[in-house]
Amino acid sequence: MNIIMKNIQIATVAEMLKFLMGNEQVDFEVASREDRYAFISDTLVRTKYKTLRKKDKGTVKMFLEKVTGYEDRHAKRLIKRWKKHGLRYAKRKSVGASVCVYKPKDIDLLIKTDILHRTPNGLSVKALLMREAVTFGNSRYQTIANISVSHIYNLRKNNRQYLSSDAMSYTKTKAVSTNIGERKKPMPYGKPGFIRVDSVHQGDRGGEKGLYHINFVDEVTQWEMIGCVPQITDEYMEPLLEKVLAMFPFVVINFHSDNGSEYINQTVENVLSRLLIKQTKSRSRKSTDNALVEGKNGSVIRKHMGRNFIEKGHCVAISEFYMSYFNVYLNYHRVCLYATDYVDKRGKIRKKYDQTFVPYERFKSLENAEQYLKEGTTFAMLDEIAYAKSDNEFAEEMKKAKAKLGKIIQKSIITEK
Repeated sequence: MNIIMKNIQIATVAEMLKFLMGNEQVDFEVASREDRYAFISDTLVRTKYKTLRKKDKGTVKMFLEKVTGYEDRHAKRLIKRWKKHGLRYAKRKSVGASVCVYKPKDIDLLIKTDILHRTPNGLSVKALLMREAVTFGNSRYQTIANISVSHIYNLRKNNRQYLSSDAMSYTKTKAVSTNIGERKKPMPYGKPGFIRVDSVHQGDRGGEKGLYHINFVDEVTQWEMIGCVPQITDEYMEPLLEKVLAMFPFVVINFHSDNGSEYINQTVENVLSRLLIKQTKSRSRKSTDNALVEGKNGSVIRKHMGRNFIEKGHCVAISEFYMSYFNVYLNYHRVCLYATDYVDKRGKIRKKYDQTFVPYERFKSLENAEQYLKEGTTFAMLDEIAYAKSDNEFAEEMKKAKAKLGKIIQKSIITEK
């Protein structure tokens, strides 16, 4: 027997009990959940549920379970809700299809930024996009600047427009081996001027040695200067050291390197002594002592200059590129990540890389940063360099200069797959 819920004429607890004790199989046609809620509410009002004895309340509840098909727990929840503020069924709004926030033109800007900066990490890209929109006032970046870091990686992995672009080229980092001064890890205590130094060899060919890149990175600000020499000898290293160390905007206090003979020698010691710079070297079995600059070797030099053999004769052209374009790009237009310390559950101090700056802005953000400037250098002078062009504009200039450099040397230094 089928009974439509609206036609059920049972008004008293006694009738409900008699109905529950019946043996005949009964099926109910239920139009919707809204009808069930209305039936439950009407039944509770009609029987004056709040005034009933506990036994009668149980009978009413079992009757509602029988008629509506709800389980015991669900029926209890609905009765409890009715007692508090009535029982009404609220229809849920249907959720429409997701709206595409980032249009192809926005993805193009992300691709362009990745290509110009050689696909940095997502947090750095987010900061670069934000700088284009806010710092440099480029209205085209207003939408894409709001992208989340996680969605940057989603687009890199799944977006067809991105996957078919020139941004899909990667160069794996290569481990750099590390071998006079004091064996000590420098402790800058938040002050700039503690420089980490390492060299990167540009390959061999037929027994001929390629040129060498010399990388200088400040530990606190990540201010980075790169030079180039045809050979690791006193003849070339001494003038390069004096030139590059003089180009840092702040006073250099400490010079730290690995135990390689290119730095642990009398000539380098004399240069540093003349400039009143302390020299330290990495400790035995402490591979992280010079990790900062070694990481930059892979993420900067190898990423932009590749691993292919380059003849020594191109050293002058590469040095001019470094001094005119690349060093400016690294310090004023390339975003780096900076760590903040926090204490974990076990009381151990750990680092979280959640801050993004270009090295110049990191330097300016230091407390009383003016005190670290070299004599004759002001932030007004440095601002003219930093804000003359936007990050992407200068990166585009740097890329064009690098392309011209690639045509000069015998074998291209741009190793893109």
